[in-house]
Amino acid sequence: MADPDSAPYQPLPYTERLPRRDPASIDLVVMHCTETPTLASAREFGERVLYPDTGTGACGHYYIDRDGTLVCYVEPERIANHVRGWNPRSIGVEIVNTGRYPHWYDSRHQALDEPYTEAQIAALLALLADLRERFPSLRFIAGHEDLDTARVEASDDPSLTVWRKRDPGPLFPWARVLEACGLERLKP
Repeated sequence: MADPDSAPYQPLPYTERLPRRDPASIDLVVMHCTETPTLASAREFGERVLYPDTGTGACGHYYIDRDGTLVCYVEPERIANHVRGWNPRSIGVEIVNTGRYPHWYDSRHQALDEPYTEAQIAALLALLADLRERFPSLRFIAGHEDLDTARVEASDDPSLTVWRKRDPGPLFPWARVLEACGLERLKP
């Protein structure tokens, strides 16, 4: 497991285009799973420019691989695009997990059944402790699924809808994380 203070900074190509923010405005950590098979594929997705008006894409700040390796793709003092409506106040943490990959919106493939590794959870807890020290205004933690509750048309059957976001999913150890991190779960 990497030490959060020494997490390699591997900025995405458009990081300089992401707006800076006052660190005191950060009060929330949002938990995600990558819904991709590897850290490399998550990085590839993060490098895609999805917002032509700003030349940026969808990305978290920190990524945790299955072996507990921690990397930083966007410095927390910048606003990353990781959750609709909550980006200015939050830090996005992505844990490598296949999730629903590659059938995100297929109604027959909505289970998130890959367990998180012990190394990932240990790295996450160390990261959260570090973030609380660095950002005293941190008070809340939420899952992507808690904040983005939109439903979308199922890719296999347009008469059905599925949750747009389901991460970090039912196997994320919320009780353990909440007990250890000292943050309150935000569920609007």
